[in-house]
Amino acid sequence: MSSRTLRLPFPALSRCAAAISAAFAAFTVAVPALAQEAGEPLETVTVTGNWLGSGLQNSVKNFAGARTVVQKEDIDATGAANIGDVLRRIPGVQSTDNSGTAGSAISLNIGVRGLAGRYSPRSTILLDGVPLAVAPYGQPQLSFAPVSLNNIEAIDVVRGGGAVRYGPQNVGGIINFTTRSIPEAPGIAGDASVRYNHFGEGGHSTQYSAFVGSQLDNGFGVALLYSGIDGSGWREGSDEKVNDFAVKFRYLLDAGAQIYGKLSYYDVKSMTPGGLTVAQYDANPFQNTRPTDYWDGDRKGIDLGYLNTISTTQEAEVKVYYNESSRSSALINAGRTAMTYQPRNYQVLGVEPRYTQRVKWGAATHDVTAGYRYLRERGDDNNYTVTVATGVQGATATFDNETDAHALYVDDRIAYGAWRITPGVRFEKIDSLRTDRAGGRDFDTSNDKALPSLNVAYLVDPALTVFANYGTSFGPVQNTQLNSQTAANPLKPELAKTVELGARWKARGLAAEATLYRLRFDNQILQVPGSTPATFRNIGATRHEGIETAVDYRFDGALEGFNVYANWNYTKAIQESGNTAGLDVPFYARRTGTVGARYETGAFSAGLSATAQSRQFSDAENTIAETANGGVGSIPGFGTVNGQVGWKLPGRPGVQLLAGVNNLADKRYYTRNVDGNLGRMVAAPRTAWVQARMTF
Repeated sequence: MSSRTLRLPFPALSRCAAAISAAFAAFTVAVPALAQEAGEPLETVTVTGNWLGSGLQNSVKNFAGARTVVQKEDIDATGAANIGDVLRRIPGVQSTDNSGTAGSAISLNIGVRGLAGRYSPRSTILLDGVPLAVAPYGQPQLSFAPVSLNNIEAIDVVRGGGAVRYGPQNVGGIINFTTRSIPEAPGIAGDASVRYNHFGEGGHSTQYSAFVGSQLDNGFGVALLYSGIDGSGWREGSDEKVNDFAVKFRYLLDAGAQIYGKLSYYDVKSMTPGGLTVAQYDANPFQNTRPTDYWDGDRKGIDLGYLNTISTTQEAEVKVYYNESSRSSALINAGRTAMTYQPRNYQVLGVEPRYTQRVKWGAATHDVTAGYRYLRERGDDNNYTVTVATGVQGATATFDNETDAHALYVDDRIAYGAWRITPGVRFEKIDSLRTDRAGGRDFDTSNDKALPSLNVAYLVDPALTVFANYGTSFGPVQNTQLNSQTAANPLKPELAKTVELGARWKARGLAAEATLYRLRFDNQILQVPGSTPATFRNIGATRHEGIETAVDYRFDGALEGFNVYANWNYTKAIQESGNTAGLDVPFYARRTGTVGARYETGAFSAGLSATAQSRQFSDAENTIAETANGGVGSIPGFGTVNGQVGWKLPGRPGVQLLAGVNNLADKRYYTRNVDGNLGRMVAAPRTAWVQARMTF
């Protein structure tokens, strides 16, 4: 994975953040290098290429928690058209498109271990180690997700064991998307691709990508990335257009120090057909009864970092980032008489210094890491309606939002023989203010929370690692929930506690893993049923238990080039509060599974895979009977099969043609949307695609 990215802000830093940033950047006081223990060699302390921090965590095999890393070559081999397609193959992760942007490139709907998947609100999702949400504390929902698959080099999913260093929304794990790396060797390297998707129903789309980069002899490296989408989806009137640009740069100051950064721009507009009633779905599941609805947005960002691997026992890093995002939506009401518009604007500034020191103490080696993050959020959300018949705009309701958050963490990776033990604690302090411009009212809250954790791994032998961990995670009070903050209703952050026990094996072509987990999520902030305007209280609790398994085998000998893989997952996520105690949480299937095979020989490659999941419920009451409007009722389980082939052209090095069909059997299945445009939402039909890729 590529180096972690650091960001330099446009606004002035707070005195506190600036002082700590400068102190860490200047900290080069060396402790003499110390001999490492006997036994399995310890990695040098280096964060380069590893967003999780100290080099002792570089190896997924040794990581003391459930973790899956998917590299670009594996992503390309799946035939995936979007990020959701890739994440469905990772144990414990489900893509739940139960929103008005289902099937759209604008949002990301990922649920982990039974936690809410609509707009991914329970997971910390990062891009090059930087929070992806437009407001990580105030609005962690990814209704606008400025990331595209073709610019991604790797996807790292930590489902347990990483809560100390990253937050705040890490109850559902941590997902880091790493953009493509600057080449390490001199000369120009790059590639370009074009993919055409033809949906059996609806329309067609074209995806473009381009990458070019170089490392110069003077130490300067640069790369340009572009990914775009133009066309429509499988629903009528589902046009969308995406542009995703980035310029990455790196300057090597010496053998152990570098400055690196990234400038990025992303824009998208997506028409959103919304849900259908049962009658409408039966008549034509691909129709669009809301041709005026849309979501759009753009994001501009700058990241800048300084990394100094001072010695084999020391490392310091500072990263600073600033981004500005705007997003808006237009939704027509059920009577088709008025349009509601919701433009929102956000500015996020982050400063993150970190220092790692390796110390030998008796028979144990300690990697002690201390880090700090200051995050500043500013923004406004607006709401107004326009009468369709007259075009008259109503009054605009505007709220200004401010959050200042400080996070400090310390952990100690202890290596003692075959043991890897990491105690740690993260402390969060959050101050938030929401102002109603029209009413002149302020809603504010100040919260702090200490989050301890303990991760333990035992390296049984070079192939087998067993691990166990305990972690605490939390979710802060969000912007729209602050309106409910009163002396009688003092909202507190949500809190979760997770326990894991697992093992992983990797040797002789076989990779396998199994993890048991239990998660209790207390103090959830939920909307009081029937409250108008919406009122939120700390009343929710859920219990999540399950098992995640995966296996991958690569043959050798006569079957060299043949690879088979599978995973199976069971999640029991139960509500523990109110009248629905004992029932499943909505929008999460208890059982999911994937099985597949791939074969490569010479210039030819082919793959076949199948995924399946059991039924879900769309409401907390687990209602089975469906309402006529399609908004409530169980959601049947389904399974799909995908296939693809590839051919590298002889005599034309670097040119490859690929083709495939997703949902080979044209299985018709659906989810439900619970937004204002609720109803059934059909999933993608049989989809044929072809792609040309050229590498130079």
